Amino acid sequence: MARSSQTHMAVLGALSTEPMTGYALREAIRDVLGHFWSESFGQLYPALAELEQLGHVKRRGSAKAGSSTFAITASGTRRLRELLCQPIQAVPPRNGLLLRLFFGRTLGVEACRALITAAKADAEQRLREFDALALEVAGESEHAEDAVFWQLTISAGRHSAEAAIAWARESLQTLDTVPPTTKEKTT
Repeated sequence: MARSSQTHMAVLGALSTEPMTGYALREAIRDVLGHFWSESFGQLYPALAELEQLGHVKRRGSAKAGSSTFAITASGTRRLRELLCQPIQAVPPRNGLLLRLFFGRTLGVEACRALITAAKADAEQRLREFDALALEVAGESEHAEDAVFWQLTISAGRHSAEAAIAWARESLQTLDTVPPTTKEKTT
């Protein structure tokens, strides 16, 4: 799926919950979808313009920047459904932490320990955020029909954070077993 199609999916999906200004859409994608999806903000306004031209969204209000509200149309809902039904394309993994740990002999045990400790703290923070988000979604009545689906994404985030914490604990224990004679590789 092309990047623009995925941007269209994010925009149409967000607008399927409620009409929004471009700024509110940007905030929703960052704050609501942000725990599992990132979008280039430079793509949002061009995507909105293209979707409007295609008849998938309708602009309400002034054409001045920031004062228009966009709403999904019936054709936009059909297009969103088409996009959602397309196969998911796997993204090649890029994990800077694991890349560094793979070359840990060169980096050194203590530097590896610091990276893992930081990753664990980050995962613990994400877990707290997911817990707060789950409570917020559970207490929201305005989007009750969406709540079960939103909770699925929150649950995935929680499981990912919990797995990262468990991995970090195990990895720190493993580093404790590295013989003190293993030193940084120097060249």
